[in-house]
Amino acid sequence: MTMKHIFKKGSEKTLLLLHGTGGTETDLLPIAEMIDPEASVLSVRGNVLENGMPRFFRRLSEGVFDEEDLIFRTKELNQFIEESAINYDFKREELVAVGYSNGANIAGSLLFHYQNSLKGAILYHPMVPRRGITLPNLSATPVFIGAGKNDPICPASETEDLHDLLSKAQAQVQVHWEYQGHQLTHSEVTASKEWYNQYIK
Repeated sequence: MTMKHIFKKGSEKTLLLLHGTGGTETDLLPIAEMIDPEASVLSVRGNVLENGMPRFFRRLSEGVFDEEDLIFRTKELNQFIEESAINYDFKREELVAVGYSNGANIAGSLLFHYQNSLKGAILYHPMVPRRGITLPNLSATPVFIGAGKNDPICPASETEDLHDLLSKAQAQVQVHWEYQGHQLTHSEVTASKEWYNQYIK
């Protein structure tokens, strides 16, 4: 299972970086540096192209996911992580996802489909990956959600729905609200670092 990626060896904690639409595996490296400069980093580029822009799974239109492709790509990413843990000798149980937009959606999909796939997750501007499915027990998985009250791509109701679904699966969820649309802000990253220091480190 090949996915273009960067791996940097650091501490036992490993940050899984997942970019937004049109991004690359270098996009979130500065964010990882802010959250935990000592952590190992596995930063992955999505295998799907939309008008030349890398993504982690296909969509039918803005905000409408290709569910079949989402399921396939989530499995693909999960397998790639498994192989990378062996190849790079990091502990899968110490893996924390940091995803923005499309990357946050695939990270959320990992939580929805695979129990213990992540130690925790920082999701910037995610949507609900799938509805109408039973989630695994996430009682051991803290989740940070950064969201925009005025986000035109990811409405506030979407964030609230995701919070509810994760909470019903026993995840410990913290939502941080901003008023900067779909933009990832410095204050949002700072809030996620504080959360990380409390729940992960």
